[in-house]
Amino acid sequence: MKNESVKAKLRFIGVVEQIAEQEGTIRLLPQFCLGLKGIEAFSHIIILYWAHLRDKKRERNTLLVFPRRHEVKVETGVFACRSPTRPNPIGLCVVELIRVEECSLTVKGLDAFEGTPVIDIKPYIPRADSVPNAKAPEWTLRGPPT
Repeated sequence: MKNESVKAKLRFIGVVEQIAEQEGTIRLLPQFCLGLKGIEAFSHIIILYWAHLRDKKRERNTLLVFPRRHEVKVETGVFACRSPTRPNPIGLCVVELIRVEECSLTVKGLDAFEGTPVIDIKPYIPRADSVPNAKAPEWTLRGPPT
C-alpha cells in the first residue's frame, strides 16, 4: 500500500473531566474555547475521543472481537462493531448537550471515562446524521446504546 508510511499528528482538544450519574463534563484546552461558539444552539453533539485505556499494542493488533453489552455472542470484525479495541482506539458518542460554561461542556450519555482525551466535537445535525431505513445486523438491535 502506497500510504503505509504516511504519518498524522493528532492533537487532543480537551479531556473528560468528570462522570457522575448520567452526566459528564468535558473541559477544552484554552486555545480551543473559541471553537465552541454557537454550540449551545444544538441539543446533541458528537464527541470523538481517544480510548486511552485501550491504547496497547495487543489491543491495537486485535481485529476480531465479541462485542460486549449485547445479548448475543457473535464474533465480529472491529470495523463491523463499536468495540474500543481497534487499530486506532477512537471512540464516538452522540450525547445530549446540557450546558455550556466557558470552556466546559456538560453532557448526558457520554460513554468515556474520566481522564479520556477528547479528539474532536461536532454538532449532531439530524438532516445529515440520521439515515432513514438504515440496515444493521439483528444482534445490534438489542442491548444498551453504544
